[in-house]
Amino acid sequence: MNALIRSAPFNSEEDSRRWLVRLAETAIAAVHPENLLPNQLPESPPGRTVVVGAGKAAAAMARTLEMAIEARARSVGASVNLEGLVVTRYQHGASCQYIEVLEASHPMPDALGEKAAKRMLEAVEGLGKDDQVIALISGGGSALMTLPAAGITLKDKQTLNKALLRCGAPIREINTVRRHLSAIKGGRLAACAHPAQVVTYLISDVPGDVPSLIASGPTLPDNSTPRDVLAILERHGIDIPDNVHRHLMADASAPQTGSPSFARDSSLILARARDALTAAQHSAAQVGNIDVRVLGDDLEGEARDLGIAQARMVRKLQSEITRPLVVLSGGETSVTVRGDGRGGRNVEYLLGLFATLEGAEGIYALAIDTDGIDGSEDNAGALVGPECWKRADALQLSAQDYLDRNDAYSFFAALDDLIVTGPTRTNVNDFRAILVLPRHA
Repeated sequence: MNALIRSAPFNSEEDSRRWLVRLAETAIAAVHPENLLPNQLPESPPGRTVVVGAGKAAAAMARTLEMAIEARARSVGASVNLEGLVVTRYQHGASCQYIEVLEASHPMPDALGEKAAKRMLEAVEGLGKDDQVIALISGGGSALMTLPAAGITLKDKQTLNKALLRCGAPIREINTVRRHLSAIKGGRLAACAHPAQVVTYLISDVPGDVPSLIASGPTLPDNSTPRDVLAILERHGIDIPDNVHRHLMADASAPQTGSPSFARDSSLILARARDALTAAQHSAAQVGNIDVRVLGDDLEGEARDLGIAQARMVRKLQSEITRPLVVLSGGETSVTVRGDGRGGRNVEYLLGLFATLEGAEGIYALAIDTDGIDGSEDNAGALVGPECWKRADALQLSAQDYLDRNDAYSFFAALDDLIVTGPTRTNVNDFRAILVLPRHA
């Protein structure tokens, strides 16, 4: 365990900020595929093993799977029986020997993601009952594996995707829409692979960890309906073109639970937000002079509103505690875009919290996306403390003005408080930690 985690000095702002960063690193390491997948290998089939997958962790999962299967084959003097392809976000790739790694756009789908999805269907077509498909699925896979249903274009999907992201729709609603406009999601990939057995490994970025919602469930049954999609679009005031409406009205439903397509299939969630929080909780608890409070791993809602609410909560807690307290939470918030600024949900959350704290002494906060990319920018998130308020004041930066423009990235960039990790190659969504020191400390 890192010495900073163990000793937790909190003697200065630098100590406190560094401790929070190390805590976040501990959380991310706990949900990385290289620490999880090798112990969960399926039995080798009599026939072929074809790997498919999509998501921000897909390349790391593929590389880890290759290395583990290679080691198993070497131990028994067998050859490696492995082929296939996965798609991940640009710059999230990894070097593989047997599995091809493709890269495409996220969060806005592009033609390369469409090509990758077509190739995955081709890879599993014609397999027999002695063959096996291993599906490596993680958050981000829904946008990366985009294959429009018949009569729907990639442009249609891009337009709807943009509208859903800008209106602040929660991810479960976005993925419900995506499933019903897709030729590969909502269990359709598994149906194409039938009668081969499909073994799905998942890294969850979805609050509630419902397997069929992760990356829109390409290998899992979908029990939502086109009527659900129409209700979501109506609720958010999103108009759809006639061809999309006709497709939904035709009730082109996905394979349902109980379909023969899934009779021999299995799925396993390797990691979820809860696991990252548990690792951070255990690590912090080792300090011995700090209390830990976990608010939940599935918090949703408007990012800035959550930041404001948590700022008010910790200011109240600070007056009650007698020793340091760290408050942890996970989940996936959303941002309703009203301005023309830059920033993802984690920095928007922090800016709402920052504006409400007004430089309160002894309170430090970190918020990151565990995949290393907050929204579509180059940062994972940001980190704030009392000194940030003083620097913002000296630079005449108004937190509220930046919030009004949805420009939290620019605000924290000006303060040099962005956290830039690069792609982590895992993804269990947001990790938030607030360190609260007693007022006498």
